[in-house]
Amino acid sequence: MYIKAPAEVVWKLLVDAENWMSYFPAENQVKILSRENELAAGTIWSRVTVGYLMHLIVTEFEPNQRLSWKTTVDGDQTGSTAYHGWVITPTDEGVHVLTEETQQGEWFLNILGHKHPGALYAYHQDWVERLKIAAEAIAAGK
Repeated sequence: MYIKAPAEVVWKLLVDAENWMSYFPAENQVKILSRENELAAGTIWSRVTVGYLMHLIVTEFEPNQRLSWKTTVDGDQTGSTAYHGWVITPTDEGVHVLTEETQQGEWFLNILGHKHPGALYAYHQDWVERLKIAAEAIAAGK
């Protein structure tokens, strides 16, 4: 997704996790559990995504460039995990944002895959589109 905003604007929106709901209402149950005020290397936090409580840890943190986290789902006994990453690349007119998630394990296949086909794809697409709108509005001074 191309976003006409500086990397710093996009980055601030991403690391300010407890305020994601300001531009993406579905993320209204994010709570940082470690001492940070926003996401940083090693931050432990929780969120509810598509109705499921998840615990996460930031595993990759390169300001204005890369942010990733590992996810486990509360109550999952199968050991399933997900890894979600964001890559921000400067362009002449702003940035290109790439986000991708990989999932491993029975929980993601049986619970999300079969019971809610396409749910996470649609969720992430909505998120990145709303991120674009928010970042461009901030960059334009609105």
